[in-house]
Amino acid sequence: MATPYTQVLPLPRHQHFPKPNPISKTVINDRYFENHPLVLLIDKCQSIKQLKQIHAYMLRIGLFSDPFSASKLIEASSLSHFSSLDYAHKVFDEIPQPNLFSWNALIRAYSSSQDPIQSMLMFVNMLCEGREFPSKFTYPFVFKASAKMKALRFGRGLHGMVVKGRDVGLDIFVLNSLIHFYADCGCLDAAYLVFENMQTRDVVSWNTMILGFAEGGYADEALKMFHRMGEENVRPNDVTMMAVLSACGKKLDLEFGRWVHAFIKRNGIRESLILYNAILDMYMKCGSIEDAERLFHKMGEKDIVSWTTMLVGYARAGNFNAARSILNTMPSQDIAAWNALISAYEQSGKPKEALSVFNELQLIKKAEPDEVTLVCALSACAQLGAIDLGGWIHVYIKKQGIKLNCHLTTALIDMYSKCGDVEKALEMFDSVNIRDVFVWSAMVAGLAMHGRGKEAISFFLKMQEDKVKPNSVTLINLLCACSHSGLVEEGRAIFNQMENIYGIVPGVKHYACLVDILGRAGELEEAEELINNMPVTPGPSVWGALLGACRLHGNLELAEQACNRLVELEPENHGAYVLLSNIYAKSGKWDEVSMLRKRMRECGLKKEPGCSSIEVHSIVHEFLVGDNSHPQSQKIYAKLDEIAARLKHVGYVSNKSQILQLVEEEDMQEQALNLHSEKLAMAFGLISVAPSQPIRIVKNLRVCADCHAVAKLLSKLYNREIILRDRYRFHHFKEGNCSCKDYW
Repeated sequence: MATPYTQVLPLPRHQHFPKPNPISKTVINDRYFENHPLVLLIDKCQSIKQLKQIHAYMLRIGLFSDPFSASKLIEASSLSHFSSLDYAHKVFDEIPQPNLFSWNALIRAYSSSQDPIQSMLMFVNMLCEGREFPSKFTYPFVFKASAKMKALRFGRGLHGMVVKGRDVGLDIFVLNSLIHFYADCGCLDAAYLVFENMQTRDVVSWNTMILGFAEGGYADEALKMFHRMGEENVRPNDVTMMAVLSACGKKLDLEFGRWVHAFIKRNGIRESLILYNAILDMYMKCGSIEDAERLFHKMGEKDIVSWTTMLVGYARAGNFNAARSILNTMPSQDIAAWNALISAYEQSGKPKEALSVFNELQLIKKAEPDEVTLVCALSACAQLGAIDLGGWIHVYIKKQGIKLNCHLTTALIDMYSKCGDVEKALEMFDSVNIRDVFVWSAMVAGLAMHGRGKEAISFFLKMQEDKVKPNSVTLINLLCACSHSGLVEEGRAIFNQMENIYGIVPGVKHYACLVDILGRAGELEEAEELINNMPVTPGPSVWGALLGACRLHGNLELAEQACNRLVELEPENHGAYVLLSNIYAKSGKWDEVSMLRKRMRECGLKKEPGCSSIEVHSIVHEFLVGDNSHPQSQKIYAKLDEIAARLKHVGYVSNKSQILQLVEEEDMQEQALNLHSEKLAMAFGLISVAPSQPIRIVKNLRVCADCHAVAKLLSKLYNREIILRDRYRFHHFKEGNCSCKDYW
């Protein structure tokens, strides 16, 4: 029976391979055995099993001790289509004195693996052993690994070694990889400096720099580089055009994108499926569905990327029927396509539809959910407050043995926090060992939205003790925590330390948070002064925060100013009119209220309808004001009558000012105050949710003062825990108390 290697290269089963002459190794170079039959067989192996058999023969006849022969074995085991890095590393460890070729093979293999840090460690070990020194074939792959790990400090050290290496420092392959490293790490200035100092550049140098600018958010600079490339008579290739198309898509420059498409045809640029997909993506990102459809129908060959690009483009444009049609028509529905549709629904504020597609995927089992699927589904659960389904996904992750990375951990913490179970979010946080800045930021945000500001600050301090550097979002979350908990001095201090201590220049959102902190505390003059002295133009969030503060404290003059500025920036912001109307109504200025209503009608503005959702037995039920479409409407309204009677019995009087202030629906009747969407959801919760379980409700708008007061009383009258999340924060009601501050 023939052994696997004899099937590759026909040799008699009992072929006697020549044993190496031990004397020859001292007088002949290390490629002496390159024509040995066993060494030649290595290149013809088709499986790791065959390679192991050759390895065994090499050990038996002493050939493994030859550095060149051993290095060929390392190359095959680490870089071939059947490679096994674990096996390659074991083979490598058996070599007494591995040559540079062996080191480079493993460094290269690890740089493309899921564990690129091993490539960096191999490089360090090679330097420590001191027998071999890195060459121009070593550095590019160590730079590649460093880029993947975003190891800027390590890469800068490599850069220093390259500069000292003379010949290596002039190698174009090494310098191109250095440009790519800096660009990937976001150091575009350093990348550009390397590019400018190169004595010679090839098309790869230009492509790397153009792509670096495009992916780094500097689309204009990328296009300038492309124009300069033409001025210097460097002929672009298909990779150049893909980088330029990426810049067009990011800049939303349809006109230049069309010019690039025509340029490709005119100049005979090698056309490929990848390039067509890049053009398709550019058209969709620039909003030209017609151009994309025209190209898509002309394409002779399409792959999963082509179909998915069309699906995502339709979904972004809000044409979900077309997106769904693409999914149904695709020849192969892989998980990327399902993810694209789920993500599009979730990011378009359609969480129910996202979860519907996720459930469909579970039923038809055409593809297995991956990390992206689960993150999108958890985000949809967070939007809806669907803690049952979110918990099921958490159990699914455990049962499937899916490794919890930082993305999934962040999504789970966010889901539990937004579904009202911050304790479960804390458990999730404590259960993981690896926590990046996103995990910490999610936990700070969770504590913030539940009004646990001091705990959020405590977590922030622990984050710094763990040497995790906060980012811009972390500090927004922290300032929100101060706002929701009334921590004025702490908020001021954090804001003032941002640039000096954390190296983060305050942006518009940070200023909006500080305005909110000051405004809630009644420091309206300081808030106004802060806005007037902002180094950046105040955005809608800043004026919105000031307007909200004016509503709290009844400052009509400042409210009118804030509303006017807000409407200038966002003409269709109905919320600005509603807030100002509240202030007018509170001050008894009914003529102004009527004027605002008239202006809203003239502008075609309608107030966003209030909608409350509640999850019962993993099904999300939604209610609008005065809703009677629910199958259990009769029971719900009977419960509302019971609630009204019990409230009346304890002397509660409705806060009718909410009707005048347009907080729910325009021109509503007085009795409609009792039919607010959150009250319908509370009644349904009292009917359907077990007494031992909290009633969790999510409202899309701010909860009005009357509903807040009613929830407080119901928690006492029915001895139930009610957790109500509105657009701004959580309200925890238990035994007639509320954990949040009342800002009405």
